[in-house]
Parts: sequence; C-alpha cells; structure tokens
Amino acid sequence: MFVKQVSVFLENKSGRLAEVSRILGQNSIDIRALSIADTAEFGILRLIVNNPDLAVEVLTEKGFSVGTTEVIAIRVDDKPGGLSQALNCLEENDIGIEYMYAFIGNVGSCKALVIIRVDDVQYAMETLEKNNIEIVPSEKIYGM
Repeated sequence: MFVKQVSVFLENKSGRLAEVSRILGQNSIDIRALSIADTAEFGILRLIVNNPDLAVEVLTEKGFSVGTTEVIAIRVDDKPGGLSQALNCLEENDIGIEYMYAFIGNVGSCKALVIIRVDDVQYAMETLEKNNIEIVPSEKIYGM
C-alpha cells in the first residue's frame, strides 16, 4: 500500500525544473504532488506522479539522476488539529518522520492528504492502521 515517490536530483540552474516538467508532460505523466528541497548547489525534487515507473525511465533517458522511495499517503481531517492525531500516533510509537508534504488535488470532502517518509514504512503503516489513520493505497493516489 505504499506509494512510490520519484526523486530527481537537480543542479541549481535556471530551467532545470521546467525541463523536468516538460519531459513529464510530453510523456503524459501527471504530477499529483511535489516537494523541492534545495542547497546552494543542487536540489531534490520529490514527485508523486500517475506513472512513477515511466517517469523514472524517461527522466533517466534524458540524463537526470533519478531514484524512487517508498512513502505513505494518509488522509486526515482538514481542520485544526487534523494532522496531530497521525503525528501523535507516530511519536508514541517512536517512528521518526524524515520529511512530509501535502498532496495537491481533489482528495475528498473535508479531508487532506499528506505524504510521509519514515525509515520503516511497513511498521509505520501497521501502526497507523491500528490507530484508525486512513492510509490511501497507491492505485488511488496514481488515479487521482
């Protein structure tokens, strides 16, 4: 039930992000969510797309350094404190969050989607499910 995230390493150079977007668009790959972390010399573009395997293939062919990572998509109440239930659950079970970002798109009435990266994806998913935190399966994420 994990989601495959595509990570692209980019030089901090004008036009590189536009090039990635153009390549994905030319190959009918739709971006569902994204996050960018950068330093002075390079950035890491993290993407959730409708076809992660094809995204890796086409970006690699164009010379980009690309990898994949297993992440978890959770649905939380879109209200003050909605995210805290999931975060408290992870904290109480000693599950550290490496990073997280919000999902963009139609996720349902009064709900928000959050992408979470943890060290032990399987343990985190089991823990979240036991605590009634909704995990959204990859096929639903890719199809949104």
